[in-house]
Amino acid sequence: MCGIVGYLGEKEASSVLLEGLKRLEYRGYDSAGMAVLNGKGVAKAKCMGKIAALKDVISSQPIHGHTGIGHTRWATHGKPCDENAHPHTDCKNRLALVHNGIIENYLEIKEKLLAAGHDFRTETDTEIIPHLIEVYYQGNLEDALINALEEIRGSYALAVIAEDEPQKIVAARMGSPLVIGIGKGEYYLASDIPAFLPFTQEALLVEDGEVVILTPEGVKLLDSQRKKIERASFRVLWDTTMAEKGGYKHFMLKEIHEQPDVVSETLAGRLKQTGISLEIDLPKFKRVFLTGAGTAYHAAMIGKYWFENLAKIPAEVELSSEFRYRNLLLSKETLVVAISQSGETADTLAAVREAKKQGAPVLALTNVMGSSISREASCLYTRAGIEIGVAATKTYVSQLTLLFLLALKSAQDRGTLSHLEFQTFLKELYRLPELVSLTLKKEQEVKHIAKLFSGRKDFLYLGRHVYYPIALEGALKLKEISYIHAEGYAAGEMKHGPIALVDETVSVVALALQSPVYEKTISNVEEVLARDASLILVTEETNKQASKYTNNLFLIPETHWLLSPILAVLPLQLLAYLIADKKGCDVDQPRNLAKSVTVE
Repeated sequence: MCGIVGYLGEKEASSVLLEGLKRLEYRGYDSAGMAVLNGKGVAKAKCMGKIAALKDVISSQPIHGHTGIGHTRWATHGKPCDENAHPHTDCKNRLALVHNGIIENYLEIKEKLLAAGHDFRTETDTEIIPHLIEVYYQGNLEDALINALEEIRGSYALAVIAEDEPQKIVAARMGSPLVIGIGKGEYYLASDIPAFLPFTQEALLVEDGEVVILTPEGVKLLDSQRKKIERASFRVLWDTTMAEKGGYKHFMLKEIHEQPDVVSETLAGRLKQTGISLEIDLPKFKRVFLTGAGTAYHAAMIGKYWFENLAKIPAEVELSSEFRYRNLLLSKETLVVAISQSGETADTLAAVREAKKQGAPVLALTNVMGSSISREASCLYTRAGIEIGVAATKTYVSQLTLLFLLALKSAQDRGTLSHLEFQTFLKELYRLPELVSLTLKKEQEVKHIAKLFSGRKDFLYLGRHVYYPIALEGALKLKEISYIHAEGYAAGEMKHGPIALVDETVSVVALALQSPVYEKTISNVEEVLARDASLILVTEETNKQASKYTNNLFLIPETHWLLSPILAVLPLQLLAYLIADKKGCDVDQPRNLAKSVTVE
């Protein structure tokens, strides 16, 4: 969850680290800090709060030097406070370390170190690492780190500096992302590529179990046996302008409005007049199992319906966090589709490994090239570009678009659709970017309704079939960024309990689109109206009956009902954003959340 950065070169390290941390703040923003080697020792600055607070600290008390490490925190062990902020040091303040991950056996190690006379100042699991390195340190930082890591169980991406080696940063990775940036006579490390994009586009990936040493002479990679590893760098195709707001008030709003282009990019080269062409050959499979976490799980749920309806393949879906704890009975004839925006989601990565262990072919759908999941499995990229807002929007729509392509490709391979049916879907896919654009042009209508509903405290989102996951996603977006209580339900389940909550204080968002479940959904709409709930209805522009139920309408262009969930989620994204913004919430960095969940 946390973000780490490092710099070694000729620039003022503190300035580079602040820029990198600012670009990683979506990974955590409870507290932040940095340590710089200034020729006299380790100079530290850290504080509770966001990067802006750290910048103020450094402005009032500058720290100078050309080698340093930084951290932005999402709290796990220990509450957010100045003392628990990284970096952490050894007893003599000669070593400083930043860490993303969780050390599972830290209490055991801490007890041993306390017995040996070490002094601990924080509540964190991380603090044991610099103390453990101190035990082994005899003038060679990488040797000490490797020895220390042999005692540690858990996940980590970490970087450490030492007073006695002022032109060296040593880092290591196990289960948490770490990438190196290579400039002209200067070197960077970070949890994610955007941290160093303003300075260089040449990058080198660090794999699990590896140690990296940065010195003025260059980058050295070692395995756990201290053997040197040779690996080529690659050029990052993103540019820094992709991570700027471009005139929008928030990154989230910018990313919502980027979705027509994102859909076009996801379809590019894959959608042809003759059918669907993917970059990889799909294995033969008789069953599909989809998994993801959070928003990616909601995408997986819709993917299940698409595989069943289009390709006539039995499909199942499971939360990544539950995947390993079921007796799934996978086989080589079961395709496991793992969905993760970052490609670093800890639970989804564990699900991938479990599926491979059982002999199932695994296909990853992710947005980040070179991410852990993309290296563990066959991979299709969503091509959504950098997403800075913590609440997923454009990455979700790109996941849905790619999942539909995947299901349609499976139908194409199996011949489960007639020629006319297949051509209808191709035609609608070609129209999809335009339909997304037309839907987003209705922002003013959504803004009017958001103003009416911004003071409400309880929302129920209702949907059936492919619209049920959209109801879940709409509710998730609202509670993520506005902190309003919101729940998504399968509309047919209302009479089995939830309807007891419905009265005049409850707002209901119902997805009632022309489909085989339309009439059933309208029955549920009538039920909540009979109990005086306030209603928002998501339906097509062509629905002439909609206004008889409510004046609060989100009208979307008409398309095939199986594709319409991609359009139906758009006004729900805007509704969540506009309500949160009206309430004055921190839209891009909602409390307690981080962009990438890299710890379990």
